[in-house]
Amino acid sequence: MYLIEKTAQMQETSRQIRSSGKTIAFVPTMGFLHDGHLELLREGKRRADVLILSIFVNPTQFGPTEDFGQYPRDMDGDLKKAEDVGTDYVFTPPVGEMYPYGFQTKITVERVPEHLCGLSRPVHFEGVATVVAKLFNITKPHVALFGQKDFQQLSVIRRMVTDLNMDIEIVGVPTVREPDGLAMSSRNKYLDPDERRSALCLKKSIDLAIAMIKDGERDPEKIKSAVRDLILSYPFTDIDYINICDPLTLDDIRTINEKALLALAVRVGKTRLIDNRQMDVKASV
Repeated sequence: MYLIEKTAQMQETSRQIRSSGKTIAFVPTMGFLHDGHLELLREGKRRADVLILSIFVNPTQFGPTEDFGQYPRDMDGDLKKAEDVGTDYVFTPPVGEMYPYGFQTKITVERVPEHLCGLSRPVHFEGVATVVAKLFNITKPHVALFGQKDFQQLSVIRRMVTDLNMDIEIVGVPTVREPDGLAMSSRNKYLDPDERRSALCLKKSIDLAIAMIKDGERDPEKIKSAVRDLILSYPFTDIDYINICDPLTLDDIRTINEKALLALAVRVGKTRLIDNRQMDVKASV
């Protein structure tokens, strides 16, 4: 496994890989790797000849009151995990490499971020789109892999790739969960034991929504109300949003007729957690 910090070196390495006729799979992360990230890497290994991982805590996707400075980091642990699953290259640029003096270009996806997390994190997806576009240009992948837990992020990237005619296959990998159902997240480490127990309300509320749909409920407002009551019955919880929407556009829907996305963002103590589930009435979810 090779470690690269310079953008020019990573670009040249990627050019040489492509020139040799090999395919590249790319997994962009902010590090502090868990089994969800490792599943992305394993899937990338299955889909291409060469696997590139990036580890970069991107400052432009954090708002001024968010946790950029406190975001968990463990480079030594990350490199060991990446090597164990067969990663070929790890790109770990410093901030100055990604945003050199005079940098002033941003990528804005207009409609998809106007929902869900974009409402309370107004700069987030502009930062995500910009850094991912840069990473794509640097690593030159044939396929890039993202977790479905960050469903809106996946939607933003797919929209950007389509709109800008990027010749990259975007793969969404199903959410990886802890044995008790909590979606894996680097931010889970912020939770104390009592908060960790309360955090299970996200998965339990998803299970409740699925059960209501299986029982014939088709009114999103009734399902959201039941989900809200369940979450707030747990201590330390504060709801950012509960939404049932179209999984392609993220627009609200009035009736669940076919496919729908249940998306949640809940603060448990000071930790903001997200989760989601795609539901298909015709497939009995």
